[in-house]
Amino acid sequence: MHLSAVTPFPQGWTHYLAGGLTIGLGVSVLFALTGLIGGMSSVYSSTWSYVVRRPFFQQPRLVNSRAWRLAYAVGLIVGAFVWWLLLGHGERVAVSIPPWQLAIGGVLVGYGARLSRGCTSGHGICGLASLKLPSLLAVLTFMATAFITANAMARLGGS
Repeated sequence: MHLSAVTPFPQGWTHYLAGGLTIGLGVSVLFALTGLIGGMSSVYSSTWSYVVRRPFFQQPRLVNSRAWRLAYAVGLIVGAFVWWLLLGHGERVAVSIPPWQLAIGGVLVGYGARLSRGCTSGHGICGLASLKLPSLLAVLTFMATAFITANAMARLGGS
């Protein structure tokens, strides 16, 4: 394959820009109207507080915020569905990732989000916009890890 045939955005880049602007607008409106920060790992933990009685999930900050966080997550899912309906289904790209890789990736991402006290959306969108140094360090760590992992998988012949 020639280098000129490889493009980082084979389906264009404008939909990524539109998505990023929409996400940025959404978290900005959430913060401006309520003062709340919309990170997804907290949504995950607060939702588990409905069913898991372990002390971590029963912290007041999770239990007291689970209603708005669950509504926030449902809004993201509904918004993605509306986006999909309005813009069409797009071209499908076949990706085959073995379930064991998805499981390991999910565990590692979850562990990393807990270790860094937030996820990529919380740190990368809300934390950086608030000029928080811990968020900058977390995002740099996320990105470095992603680059190393992607390159290692490419060299090992992974997906």
